[in-house]
Formats: sequence, structure tokens, C-alpha cells
Amino acid sequence: MKVNIRSGDTLWYYSRLFMIPLPLIIDSNPGLNGSYLQIGQEIQIPGFTSQAYTVKRGDSFWRLATARNISIDALMLLNQNINPSSLQIGQTIYLPARAIAPFMRRDVTYNSALLARDIQTLKNQFPFIQVRTIGRSVEGKPIQEIRLGKGTKRVHFNGSFHANEWITTPILMALLNTFLLSLTNSQPIRGLVTNPLYQSVDLSIVPMVNPDGVDLVLNGPPPALREELIAMNKGSTDFRDWKANIRGVDLNNQFPANWEIEKERKEPKAPAPRDYPGDAPLTEPEARVMAALARNNPFDRLLAFHTQGKEFYWGYEGLEPPESSILAAEFERVSGYEAVRSIDSHAGYKDWFIQEFRKPGFTVELGYGVNPLPLTQFNEIYEEVLGIFLSSLYI
Repeated sequence: MKVNIRSGDTLWYYSRLFMIPLPLIIDSNPGLNGSYLQIGQEIQIPGFTSQAYTVKRGDSFWRLATARNISIDALMLLNQNINPSSLQIGQTIYLPARAIAPFMRRDVTYNSALLARDIQTLKNQFPFIQVRTIGRSVEGKPIQEIRLGKGTKRVHFNGSFHANEWITTPILMALLNTFLLSLTNSQPIRGLVTNPLYQSVDLSIVPMVNPDGVDLVLNGPPPALREELIAMNKGSTDFRDWKANIRGVDLNNQFPANWEIEKERKEPKAPAPRDYPGDAPLTEPEARVMAALARNNPFDRLLAFHTQGKEFYWGYEGLEPPESSILAAEFERVSGYEAVRSIDSHAGYKDWFIQEFRKPGFTVELGYGVNPLPLTQFNEIYEEVLGIFLSSLYI
């Protein structure tokens, strides 16, 4: 919500007026010098939207404020050109509306266009988050990172490495939405006070690593590639089982962690809907983007969301640090998922991260069943992994 500064206003006053932690207001207005505010200057108040309201008979600022449990001065701030003593029936004024519930629907398929819309909605409601395009897919679609927090502990999450595991993206977005609402409303999540986490953690989220693949699964092939992709899909026009990127390369088999072993033993020797590791490590732009992200940001831990199995993998070739077992035990406790230290698999993002940086990395297999998992599992999966999300931040 945007407001214009009046004479005598301060960011501290706005924090008290709207009951929003001051650091969130400061971070919502980068470059703003709180000591030298100017009358008429526009700033953003996180956790609120401005809603148009048509004045009805009997309305007054006092009645409107009382009914909504807000300050009369909050109404005055949003309606600086309105005389509160002479409201007219039919007149349009603006009311501050606190965001108290998630806006995301949990019953819709989630392609890259819907993700872009929801990221923008989050940015509008919670302007203290940072959103940047860290690279582009084969088809030129943006791969976006969401960043928030002021701390030194760097935690990274990602989803939708695999196209038919697209449910991991709205799960991540729902977890983020819950966390943001907790911050602006100063409400704990499962008893955990989250505002200190904002000060101690630098959180990075890439909700959709493989936008081309997700859109292929949900929307079908783009016209220019239709025949090529149908041929790669063994003549089928049903792409629900497609895991790879749009060039038929499995992005989670693309990293230089014993990639040669996967290349030798994987059955596909050419681009395919799943399991083809490519002609060399990091040939695909999506994989290169994620490798560069990890190299340029010293993450302290990394969690990659996949489906399915209700388990997570936390070791690689004995290279994981002792901290990993502590986190794994807590993740297992709060989620009910099985902690699996090692499996006979290589070339994944988590594998490469552990090998490269000797930091804790996790591949979390959400839900149970046959991919793509149905949206009927959404709420169950969300509740299971909420504990993992929170404990990754506070431990």
C-alpha cells in the first residue's frame, strides 16, 4: 500500500500506526533516508492494500475506523484530499486493508504465467522481498529468485527441476506466503516467532527451475516445437509424464558430480521425456543458472523439492558435514518423512552442492503416489513440509 508523507510523519510512526515491524517498512523502501523524509514523498507500507470504498448513509471516518479496528489517522493518511467532516453519499474514499490470509488458490494447476502473477502479487503486498531474474530457460522464460531477510545464515529452496513435479512450485509459494503473513502480522507459525528469523536468515527461493517443462506438461507443446516434441514423446500428445526440460534433458542429471556414471548407465542415449543427462554436464541454460546461483551465493544449506516418496536424501559420497545429520533428524521428526542418507544416484543439484561446498544439501520428495501428484494432496503435503521449511530457518 502506498501513502504520501505528511508534515511530522516518521517511519517509526507508520510502524505504530499500522502495527508493522519497523525493519519491514525500512526494507520496503530501499534508498529512502528515514531521517530526511519529505512532505508528499511516496512510501510503501507492507502487509496492506488500499481498497476503494463508496460512502454510504451514516458513514463517518470514526465509524469506518471502529468497524475495521484501524486508526482514524490511517484513514486520514490515505485520504489527504478528503474533508472527513463532509463526507458525501456515493463519494469514493480509500481504506487500508490488512493482508491476513493467503491469497493463493490451492486447487489450480500452476504454470509459469500463474507463477509470474503470484510473484507480482507478493511483491505488491510485501515490498520488502526482492525479486530478480537470475537467468532464462531454453525458450527464454525468466527463472526468478525471491530473496528476503537480513541475516548471515543463507538458506536456499527450489522447486520444479522436473516438469511433472510442478506441484512443488505452488507448495513453495504457499510456504512463502504463510511466512510473509506471519512477519507482517507478528503472528507465530506453530508457536515459532518468525520476526527474529527475518533478522537472522537470508532466504533464497527459486520456485520454478524448469518453466518450459512445466508449461509443456500443463499447456502442451508450443506450436513451433509441436512435431519435434511429439516425436520425442514417442508419438504421444500426452505430456503429463514429461520430466525433462524442453530439449529433452533431465536437469537434475546435469551437474558435475560423477555425471559420467549417470551418462553411462542411463537408458536414454538421446533427448527423451526423462532421465537423459545430456551430452555433457551443464549444457542446459537452466542447470547453468542454478550452478551460477550457488557459486555466487555462499548458501549454508540447500533444499530441493521434488515428488514423490515422503522421504528425503541428505548425504552424498560421505562428503556431507556433521551438521547434515542434525538437520536430517529434525526434518524427519517434524515431517514424518524418512531420512535417507545415501542412494545410488549422482549428478543431481543436491549431490553437486554437497560435493562442491561441503554444506548440507537435501532432496525432499514430497507426497506419495504417481507423478504428477494430484492437487488433492496439496494441503497434506503443505502441512508435512511446513515443519521442514521452518526448521531449516531456525536451526
